[in-house]
Amino acid sequence: MHTAFAFITGPGLLWAGLLFGIIFGMLLHRGGVTDYHVIVNQFLFRDFTVLKVMLTAIVVGGVGIFILHGHQLANFHIKSATMLAVVLGALLFGIGMVIYGYCPGTGIAAIGTGKLDALAGFFGMIAGAGAYAVSYDWIAANILPVADLGKKRLPQLFGGPEWVWYAGLALMALVVFTLVNRFHRHPIGCCTQG
Repeated sequence: MHTAFAFITGPGLLWAGLLFGIIFGMLLHRGGVTDYHVIVNQFLFRDFTVLKVMLTAIVVGGVGIFILHGHQLANFHIKSATMLAVVLGALLFGIGMVIYGYCPGTGIAAIGTGKLDALAGFFGMIAGAGAYAVSYDWIAANILPVADLGKKRLPQLFGGPEWVWYAGLALMALVVFTLVNRFHRHPIGCCTQG
C-alpha cells in the first residue's frame, strides 16, 4: 500500500471501514433510496432515483478505482466471472429487492433511520446468507464451474485500452440520465391529444 495510507492497517482499517460505512449510509439516505416507495416505484418505472444513484456510484467508483490503481493506491482483487452464478444471483437479488423493497445496503441504511419494515427484511438476509453457507459445497460443485470465464475484466475479455471502458461507462450513464429525464417529464400516454 502507498505510504500515505500506511496508517490504515489493523484496527485502523476496521475503524476506517466503519466510518466509510456510516458515510455510505448517510449518502444513501440523502439520495432518497432508504425509502421503500422510491425503490418499489423504480420497478414500476415511476421514479428513477435508484437508477440514477446506482449509475452515479458505478461511474464514480469505477473511475476512482482506475485512478487509485494507476497511482498504486489500490490493488485489484478480481473474482472469477462465473456467469451462471451471476445470472442466478441477479435473479434472486432482483426478486428479493422487489419483495423487500430494499437492497442489502439500502435496507441497513433504512434500519438506521428507524424503519421497522427494513428490520424485518434484515432477518431474511441473515437467513439467506445462512442457506448459502450451508449449500455452498453443492453450489461450488454444480453451479460455479458452469460458464466460468476465469479472473477476467472487460478490457481483458474484449480488448481495448482501459480508459476507453471507463469513458464509455461515463458516456452510457450520461445517455441513460438524458433518456430517463426525458421519459420522466413525458411519460408514455400522458400527453395524448384528443
